[in-house]
Amino acid sequence: MSRWKELPAELHPHVRHLIVRLRKLKDRGELSTRQLAAKTGYSTKAWERYLNGRSLPPREAVEAIARITGDDPARLLVLREMAAERWAEGDRAAARTRHSTPAAPEHEPIEQQPYGRFLHAAIAVGAVALVLSVSTVILLAIQLTQARATAKNDRAGTAATESAAAPDPASVLPALYTCRPQRTDGHWYAGHSRTQETVVAYGQTGSEVIEAQCLLRRTGISPGDVDGIFGPLTQRAVKRLQTRERLTVDGVIGPHTWKALREAAQK
Repeated sequence: MSRWKELPAELHPHVRHLIVRLRKLKDRGELSTRQLAAKTGYSTKAWERYLNGRSLPPREAVEAIARITGDDPARLLVLREMAAERWAEGDRAAARTRHSTPAAPEHEPIEQQPYGRFLHAAIAVGAVALVLSVSTVILLAIQLTQARATAKNDRAGTAATESAAAPDPASVLPALYTCRPQRTDGHWYAGHSRTQETVVAYGQTGSEVIEAQCLLRRTGISPGDVDGIFGPLTQRAVKRLQTRERLTVDGVIGPHTWKALREAAQK
């Protein structure tokens, strides 16, 4: 098992989830970064950047590591697309910060300027730089706190599946969940959400997705792994249920589809 460096604290949970998954695949295949480079066509330094959170791996690299380790490339690509959205948001925020920082004025030799004007300019530039630095730190702290709170809420009521050597469990979504369907007042519940109306669609994650995956399994339609990720297998299973129940076939879980999941008989 590789001894991994701690990932940067500012990484979004979706990005962190992808990198932790890639690390596990590398460890499971007992591959060194040199072996990864030889088998995937991406250099050793590139894989070091990908696995340490300094660069986002391209789709082809993700497909390649899934292929050589025997993992499901479709599920891994869903994680990559979700991480790519958050990575792009971080790049845009960094670009806005760079563009908003005023360029330092070019001064004439100090001896040719009045001392008071030079002092005013220096104080103004220093104040702007200080405000921008403090604002950036506060924004990163708020985003990290919100991400941790969201991850903890999504995992409420589920068993911890991360090993002792894994990163902080508040920032990594578990791989699989347990389904315990029970019937109450004529409706089926799997213990992860009691919603009847929340709209759930492709690319979403969380307890409502876990609940829907469990109820799909109970009706005899497999959504793939119960992992809390609304990927292509879950979308296909939802469409099969909608077809069977004569609902609008759009692959999106709304109030009518929730009603069918809560009340459907097992096939």
